[in-house]
Amino acid sequence: MARDIREPVEPPVDTTSLLRFITCGSVDDGKSTLIGRLLYDSKSLFDDQLDTLAADSKAVGTQGQNLDFALLVDGLQAEREQGITIDVAYRFFATSKRKFIVADTPGHEQYTRNMITGASTADVAVILIDARKGVLTQTRRHSRLVSLVGIRRVVLAVNKIDLVGYDPAVFDRIVADYRAFAAPLGFEEIAAIPVSGLKGDNVIACSPDTPWYIGPSLLEHLETVEAGRETVDRPFRLPVQWVNRPNADFRGFSGLIAGGRINVGDTIRVLPGEGEAVVARIVTYDADLPQASAGEAVTLVLDREIDVSRGDLIVAADSPALLSDRLSADVAWMDEAPLDPGRSYWLKLGTQTVGARVVAPVAVTDVETGAVAAAPTLTLNAIASVEIALDRPLAFDPYLENRDTGGFILIDRLSNATAAAGMVRGALHKSSDVQWQALDVSADARAAQKGQRPAVVWFTGLSGAGKSTIANLLEKRLHHAGRHTYLLDGDNLRHGLNGDLGFTAADRVENVRRAAEAAKLMADAGLIVLVSLISPFRADRALARGLLPAGEFIEVHVDTPLAEAERRDVKGLYKKARAGEIKDFTGIDSPYEPPETPEVRIDTTILSPEAAAEALYEALNQRGVLNPAMAAFDYTI
Repeated sequence: MARDIREPVEPPVDTTSLLRFITCGSVDDGKSTLIGRLLYDSKSLFDDQLDTLAADSKAVGTQGQNLDFALLVDGLQAEREQGITIDVAYRFFATSKRKFIVADTPGHEQYTRNMITGASTADVAVILIDARKGVLTQTRRHSRLVSLVGIRRVVLAVNKIDLVGYDPAVFDRIVADYRAFAAPLGFEEIAAIPVSGLKGDNVIACSPDTPWYIGPSLLEHLETVEAGRETVDRPFRLPVQWVNRPNADFRGFSGLIAGGRINVGDTIRVLPGEGEAVVARIVTYDADLPQASAGEAVTLVLDREIDVSRGDLIVAADSPALLSDRLSADVAWMDEAPLDPGRSYWLKLGTQTVGARVVAPVAVTDVETGAVAAAPTLTLNAIASVEIALDRPLAFDPYLENRDTGGFILIDRLSNATAAAGMVRGALHKSSDVQWQALDVSADARAAQKGQRPAVVWFTGLSGAGKSTIANLLEKRLHHAGRHTYLLDGDNLRHGLNGDLGFTAADRVENVRRAAEAAKLMADAGLIVLVSLISPFRADRALARGLLPAGEFIEVHVDTPLAEAERRDVKGLYKKARAGEIKDFTGIDSPYEPPETPEVRIDTTILSPEAAAEALYEALNQRGVLNPAMAAFDYTI
């Protein structure tokens, strides 16, 4: 249960600590003005800053001849022109009791993703509410995000209290409304303070205009609020940023300690592997240390050689992190483009980067009511609980235990844009719970029995390019030569394995993923697998390639110009797409991304299907697929 601000406050153990806090809330609640007043009244500004503020206030201010404190943090030209905060602005100041870093975050819904950036490192959130407006949608949204990123202490600053005549009834009503809304969010403390950022009421000192308020001022509260459990109290974690090998006599593992302490002589474990060793040295730029703790950059030298690479996580052997290839997580969607369930994204957590898919459906939270409903996708600023499947095990901690080893971002593989910020809840299963069953008959043995090398020949191209025709002719040629094959055709797959999928971008991604997994299994059986799919997106074809050993995936671009494919229109699909009867049709209203460096390119304006099939047969022979003794991998058409 959240503690009431009017209860006695125990002084913190360390009054010289650093407190990071954010200001957030709805647009025009006065966040920038409040921070500016805080900086001004705490005498944290230099003379030149005061002179600049005075000049800017006269030139572009909104307070007539008075100082416009918002200009101290709204530095972008667009912010000053519109009178709003767009980007996150950080300011440092200090009092005799504590140092502070404050992040002023935007209030507009379209800039919610910027707010998440500021909240990700904060200990306390100052949530502003305009006394004239009360609790608004964006107030709720920001409060849910504050809870989501693990902030457990909130200051409810009911701002512009002067504009409602310092009425205690207004203050009490807003506080009651907010507490009722925030009850399920898990805040440990909600400190409600009536303030006027413009006039300075209860910002630095208690105001005589609010005799009914008996709590501390905003600054007094920030000077004494507990910053939260320190990272040094957590189990030891060191994400490896660099393998330091300046010469043959030195090998160390460098990084910033993300949690706990490490001593010379401690036993560590390296994840995702299982290697253990003893710390022989803790090296820094200045000198060796007997001990190091969270926040320090060090290089660990171990007592014996074990496999450690960039991206690995060094942990205390007796308190290891979790390890899994399937996560449950909360995410805030930050991309203009919606989530494509099934599409592979990059998941970056600390120094680790792995391929990841968000499993549909997702559980989206209604920011107004807190209700959770299943949805097929995520759009900008959506908050949701999701399951994420990874292409290999990831080492992590739950976000509420360690932000550095539990917070991640999802990155679009094509644009490299940050698609979402995420917080790991836990593992859906540990990697040790689901293990690969060892089999006595290997893939090499299956292939050797068939006298061929396994391969996945992936045909991609526009509808009507001739993929299925050429693939069918090639399989006939291989079959007559005594080769063991199977053809996975896109249309045939949609009658069974992919029968539940449509033709949206998300469904196309899942269609490719399932086909790729099926092809992988067949190649493991030693077959030559022919896959005929439009597979319009490079990232999805790259995912298919990544499932197979090097040299086993052969991408064939059946290159037919759109005009020629539409002229053929064997199935009448282009005509329907032009008439609007088929949506998201590749080449018409959905893009096709041709391969940049395919192993084989077939120009169907030059080669007949029969000639293309024969050329592909020879290409497979040259690559050693039909004769494992041969291995000429540079054959092109």
